[in-house]
Amino acid sequence: MGKFFENLHRVLATGLVLAVLVALWRHSDLLGSQIYWDGVFRWIHVFAGVLWIGLLYYFNFVQIPSMPKIPDEQKPAIGKVIAPTALLFFRWAAAATVLFGLLTAGASPQGYIAALAFQHDPTIGTGMWLALIMAANVWFVIWPNQQKVLGIVPAEADAKKLAARTAMIASRVNTMLSIPMLYCMVMQKVG
Repeated sequence: MGKFFENLHRVLATGLVLAVLVALWRHSDLLGSQIYWDGVFRWIHVFAGVLWIGLLYYFNFVQIPSMPKIPDEQKPAIGKVIAPTALLFFRWAAAATVLFGLLTAGASPQGYIAALAFQHDPTIGTGMWLALIMAANVWFVIWPNQQKVLGIVPAEADAKKLAARTAMIASRVNTMLSIPMLYCMVMQKVG
């Protein structure tokens, strides 16, 4: 049993199989319907969002505060192994969250896509705009600067230091924006 749980791909595949089994058990009457596929898109949107925001919080609550405490000779393990992998999942989870969020909004019978223009439900519209700003921050500020910090893109020492600070500040902006964004997403039907 231990060997099974040592392999992340097996665990994820089994989780997906279990989700399919639950879908067949609980929603077999809906499988071909639009409402079912709207739910699948929403499920993927939430899964990707949990991954994205979870990694955002990991960076801000764990990695950034811990870096000064790590001896210099151990820091390459973070910069060469952990951070590139975490940033890979971070940026693609952000993209998947936005993609499946827009698909969910576009397919919703409530007309959530109109919320982007604040024509429907300003709460969800506010949350959507905050998420779009955060995703743009990931792809156009955090990731380009992290590439310099990690040595993926060549940069001088001073440029790396500036890039690290810029990426950190953008990440903190996203952490700040995530709080009202999550509030808007969860509370959009209240009132």
